[in-house]
Amino acid sequence: MQTSLRAASLAAAALAAVSAQPALAQAGYPAKPITMVVPYPPGGSNDVFARQVAKEMGDLLKQPVIVDNRPGASGNTGTAFAAKSTADGYTLVAVSSSMTTNAAVQSKMPFDPVKGLAPVAMFAKGPLVVAVNNEFAAKTPADLVRVVKASPGQFNYATSGTGSVNHFATELMRSMVPGLDIMHVPYKGQGPAVTDVIGNQVQMLVSSGPSILPMVRSGKLRAIGITSLKPSPIAPELIPMATAIPGYEFDLWWGLLAPAGTPADIVARLNQSVNQVLAKPEIQASFLREGAIVNPVTPQQFGEVIRTDVARWKQLARERNIQAD
Repeated sequence: MQTSLRAASLAAAALAAVSAQPALAQAGYPAKPITMVVPYPPGGSNDVFARQVAKEMGDLLKQPVIVDNRPGASGNTGTAFAAKSTADGYTLVAVSSSMTTNAAVQSKMPFDPVKGLAPVAMFAKGPLVVAVNNEFAAKTPADLVRVVKASPGQFNYATSGTGSVNHFATELMRSMVPGLDIMHVPYKGQGPAVTDVIGNQVQMLVSSGPSILPMVRSGKLRAIGITSLKPSPIAPELIPMATAIPGYEFDLWWGLLAPAGTPADIVARLNQSVNQVLAKPEIQASFLREGAIVNPVTPQQFGEVIRTDVARWKQLARERNIQAD
């Protein structure tokens, strides 16, 4: 009985200590403006999400959260800058899932995506859309599998570059369907890839919703399906690819990291503020227009996503011989 009471007392004390962490952080943090590095140029989804979250976080934390764009090296330049900054909660970095695909194909990253950064909060997740040229004889995921398997090596798929997110998404699909023999054509960016799919130089492209759905809805391309396991609110009319490829799922994600060693109470305070921002209906609606669904999680849950993705994509890169340009 005494042992049980002592265990209960210890558990209560531990819970109280964890609950108190955000309050402790609030007492002295933040005492000055926070910098949120975006490792990409202005205008992309990383930048759009970071700026919306930064503004709302600043209001909650009573200190400005300043967005600092530091593009270069596929996001590595800005992320490495943040990873090497003082671990005091005043320098953060807004990243996306491309950080984990980069880690899978680049032998020498300027930072360790698992050990060199502290997960703070996930902003959102979003599926990709599988689109084809209007002349391609498939309208559903099942059609796509059937048509490609019937003519092995006769069709091509475009990506924005070797080792890109859409390259991984398509190769994951191929790895799950024996005989899905469709050839890779890498481009230097999304724009020329889309142009050549429209022109039928290449037949298929897997891309983010905002990048491809305007072309679909204007009739220039046909959407075959979506890469979420279930229908997605970004395009509820689209059938999941998993209906023809059981278990197939590929989601983009966006989130916030801090330098490794950032105090746990500061990470907890930042996570709390981000999740408060994500609870706002206007933020949810804005993210949805950009092809993403808000996804509030704990720092520990976000860390597990990063670790799982890095391991998963490294394995796929080895199996499918995916290498950086």
